[in-house]
Amino acid sequence: MKNKFILILALLTSLTACAEPRFVEGKQYDVVADTQTTTPEVKEFFSFYCPHCYQFEPFMQNVEHKLPEGTAFKKMHVDFMRSAPPEIQELLTRAYVVANSQQQGDKIAMAIFNHIHRNHAVFNDAADIRQLMLINDLDAKVYDQALQSAQVTAAVKQMKNEQNDLAARRVLTGVPMLLVNGKYRINLGELDAHNLEQELQDLIAFLLEK
Repeated sequence: MKNKFILILALLTSLTACAEPRFVEGKQYDVVADTQTTTPEVKEFFSFYCPHCYQFEPFMQNVEHKLPEGTAFKKMHVDFMRSAPPEIQELLTRAYVVANSQQQGDKIAMAIFNHIHRNHAVFNDAADIRQLMLINDLDAKVYDQALQSAQVTAAVKQMKNEQNDLAARRVLTGVPMLLVNGKYRINLGELDAHNLEQELQDLIAFLLEK
């Protein structure tokens, strides 16, 4: 009788474990808005001056390329890091937007990250940033014409406005930060560090379907 009771208890425990959801609101993700975007999207808020963002970049590039078809991915560069003047951070935002418009966003992002974190080099002015862009095969004429263009200026302004709005609502409190469909914020610290890329892919797919 005792053995039968133990068997039933073990079975119930197993069934309860199976019934528990893998991803739980308040743990792996938070709901930060009442409504979501009309089309699927993932936004990554990051800074080139953030060491964690630098370490996270290879994972994020892989995740980006494996997103479900039709899902937009947008990198949103912030300018609130204390390790560089806001003017330099905005210039890096502009440079990244230009590179991304030329389908070289991933390459240029890694070049900037490596310049700061691997090479421990400093961007003193716009000329330093421009030099790195040209070394990494951005066309000089295209870069110079686009950097202060209305299109790039509008994209930079949108990033700044979203940064300020999310910061005011205490949604954006640090970087990197991932936002799915404008409604779900991923808590990266709650994911399995030993299986981060796969778990992140699965969580994003789960949130895109909600």
